Amino acid sequence: MVSRAMPLGNAEQSTQRRLTWSFGLVGVIWIVGLIGHFTVVKEWPALFIYVLGGIGLTVYYCWRYNAWQEVYITRTNLKTALLWGGGIGLALFFMDVFNTYQYYRGGGEPMAQMEAILVEMKLLYLFPVLIIAEEFLWRGLMFSALLDRGVNKHLVVVITTLLYMANHFAVAPVGMLERGLMAVMALPIGIAAGYLVIKTKNLWGGVTLHMLTMISMAADIFIIPNLV
Repeated sequence: MVSRAMPLGNAEQSTQRRLTWSFGLVGVIWIVGLIGHFTVVKEWPALFIYVLGGIGLTVYYCWRYNAWQEVYITRTNLKTALLWGGGIGLALFFMDVFNTYQYYRGGGEPMAQMEAILVEMKLLYLFPVLIIAEEFLWRGLMFSALLDRGVNKHLVVVITTLLYMANHFAVAPVGMLERGLMAVMALPIGIAAGYLVIKTKNLWGGVTLHMLTMISMAADIFIIPNLV
């Protein structure tokens, strides 16, 4: 595959393009999610746009402008990113399992709607695709654009994490309580993955830790309830 290199001197234009594409996609997702919420289709169209748009826009941008490293989809510092992502992911894994155990012991209700979607509809197997879409959008396209625009790095972590958390209310076809729980789960993922990108200039560490939290979610569904 032959990629087309972006002309030199177009850094500002590149940053603006990534900002427009990433925030534009989020705007479309939220509008479609809001409309769907009041119809029989619910948030499914928004979720569909989220996954395809997150991957599609990022890959197209990187291919079109030869910008893989610019968006942190790179082999640079890959080993370091994977090691940090794996370590942080394991910590989040055990934290989630412990919190879920305590939640059930305290009489907390299972996330029945989410379990139905993941287990009965077998969408748990598609979670790796969702995770890649999320990391490409939030920690790739949008994150890199905000940093290149000159936004303070800590503020970039905060902005992308808050938007990532809020997005669960736009795309999750479940009740508001379960959306809120999912948004809370997204908080440490967004912060950890954001600082990993800052440290390594590589988003695969974020993908790794995100994958491990997906495994912890599977444990929350299939294992923890039987231990309480």
